[in-house]
Parts: sequence; C-alpha cells; structure tokens
Amino acid sequence: MIKTRILDRIVTDKCVLVFADEGFVIDEISNASNLEEIQRLVGVELQVSKDCRFYGDPLIGNHQQGVVPKIYKSGLSAVSDIADNSVVMIDGFAGPGGMAHYLLMSLRDQGSKNLTIISNTAGIARVVNFGTPPGKLVIDHSILIDNHQVGKAIASYPVSPSASNPSSFELAYRAGEVDLELVPQGTLAERLRAGGAGVKYFYTPTGAGTLIAEGKDTRTLDGKEYIQEAGLLADYCIIRGYKADRFGNVVYKGTSRNFNAVMAPAAKTSIVEVDEIVEDDALDPELIVTPGLFVDRIVVRPEDFSPYE
Repeated sequence: MIKTRILDRIVTDKCVLVFADEGFVIDEISNASNLEEIQRLVGVELQVSKDCRFYGDPLIGNHQQGVVPKIYKSGLSAVSDIADNSVVMIDGFAGPGGMAHYLLMSLRDQGSKNLTIISNTAGIARVVNFGTPPGKLVIDHSILIDNHQVGKAIASYPVSPSASNPSSFELAYRAGEVDLELVPQGTLAERLRAGGAGVKYFYTPTGAGTLIAEGKDTRTLDGKEYIQEAGLLADYCIIRGYKADRFGNVVYKGTSRNFNAVMAPAAKTSIVEVDEIVEDDALDPELIVTPGLFVDRIVVRPEDFSPYE
C-alpha cells in the first residue's frame, strides 16, 4: 500500500507558506525579505496569517501586515495571555539575583490562577533576605503564592532554611493549598535541558532507592541503580537577562544567569526581562548565551522599578 503524505507547508528562504482553507497563507517572513517582495515573486496576492512571525523590524511592530514584534511595552502586556492552569518556568536561584521581578509583579497583577510553576526554589529569597534593604521584602515567587495563583510547584528547594521562618509556599503546602513535586537540583537542571533538547526521558542514579524513585521506572546499569526522569516543558517561562537586541539574543550578568539559559528552549513562549535593548551589532556573538531563536518576547525593566516592596 502506498502511503500518501499531505503537504501542509512550503519553506523557502523568503517565507513559510502554510496551506489553509483559503489556500496558501504566509505564516513566517524572514528578516531578509518583506511582504511586497514575496507577493512580487509569487505573482499572486497571498493572505497573511494572523499569527505570522516577522523578524524584519520588531521595533516598528507593523501589525497591519501580520507582524508580531518581540519587544513589548510593558510587563503586563507581555504576560497578558498566560491563562489559568498554565505551566510557567520562573528563573532564580536562592537570592534575588537573576529573577524577573518586574515580570513576576506583572503576572501577579494579571491574576491567572492554578499555575504550575517550575523553579529551583518556590520563593525563599524573601525569607533568606540576601542583600535586602531593612524594612523591605524582595519580590519573588511568594507574591504569586500569597495571591493564590499557584496550584503546584516543581522545585528543588521549596522550603526556608529556617524552620522558624517558613516561606509562603511552606505555609500554603501545610494548609493543603498547593502540591509539590520535589526534584534534586542537578536532576532539575537536566530535566530542563532535556526538555529543550527534545529528550523525552533519561536515566540518573540520583534519587535511586529514595522517595524520589517512587512510581518511576528503575533499571540496573553496570551494577548501579538508575531511575527514569522526564524532560520538562512549559507553556511559558519568565526569565531575567542583562541586555538583548531586538531579535531576542540575550546576554546575562554574573551568576544571575542560573537557570535562565536552560529554561528558554524548554518553553513554548519565552519572555525575558532585561535592563536594556541594544543595537543589532552591539552584542559580541561569542558572549550571547540565549539566541533569539529561543526568545519570543522582550520587556525592558523600568528604570524606576524596585525589586523590593
């Protein structure tokens, strides 16, 4: 029997055409082309998909031609479509460094509920208080938990280092308001990397013979016990960069890189908060950590914004 494959798209160096009910429509336009040139080369007038991606000049934001810019005017506009029940990766390590505070505030104001958050911690920067000015509280995951927006956390270190000073997540967990999937830190990093690389499962000796292994496939390899772990994917990630260009190429500053680089490829929509958007040739290609391929939205943190409240 001859199997028939149905053609649904044509990829060229100028654009991507997708077959729809009304015929072929333009779904993506390369940064080296434009709509007028494509129409001229094809010889017929083509419709433009409402979700068309265009990387010619996202600063202009020509929505009339189906252009989807990467640069957003505010944090709230960048997170506006994060729906209830979404899976959201959130960067950060333990202290406030490398955390997208402005986007976290925007997500709190946006108000989506029953989120599953994937992060190294579930909001301990607020109780650790590294570098926090007296009388202030650092903005971290806790603001989402206190606002009853989180239904589950997948994290490595969700608890406070001090039993007498519990985090917001701990209090919510004890009250039965949130669920927790505890993941060893190295395993978390690899699950993120695997998800972004398209690796469905992998095996690790970490956690074998412990509660972490319950319900997971176990194998003995070279005389050592391994457990199966799954790559992690998310609907969104909100991460913190230092500088970006208009195409979404991102550089980080110091240890604030943390989990940002492995989260961006593992999310369907990656939203990055930066201090500055620079000219196209301002970033040294050798220093770019996250290529624009993995960044969908860019937001500049306002100069007067404080990561403390």
